[in-house]
Amino acid sequence: MRVYLDNCCYNRPFDDQSNLLVMLEAEAKLFIQKEIKDGRIDLVWSFVLDYENSKNPYNERKERIDLWRSIAKKDCILNDFISEKAKNLMNFGLKQVDASHIACAIFEQADYFITTDYKVLKKNITEIKVVNPITFLQEYKDEN
Repeated sequence: MRVYLDNCCYNRPFDDQSNLLVMLEAEAKLFIQKEIKDGRIDLVWSFVLDYENSKNPYNERKERIDLWRSIAKKDCILNDFISEKAKNLMNFGLKQVDASHIACAIFEQADYFITTDYKVLKKNITEIKVVNPITFLQEYKDEN
């Protein structure tokens, strides 16, 4: 199984954990990372994650997130397919950066695009499963 986590997903454990949903999403995301480290799930990284993480104002967070780049099995670079796919995805009302993340996930044939961005989760993207970490775990546990 191959997954792509967007930047907000990587940052979820650093968010205020006093909200129950945020805490559950963070725990689910940490479990996903454990499965990645244990080799049961393959991770996709991309130039979009590099770009967004470079703008992270918190150095510790930036450094911890950047470590996942070396763990990823795929590192997606910009190409014509991604540019065109991102443009098409923007027709769904996605911001360019979100559309680019999803385009990378599709290009690298990820099974899941995992995000905690509720605006992205509400979009009807049919080419890849777009889920939050909790939904992913429910489906993952059903398959394993």
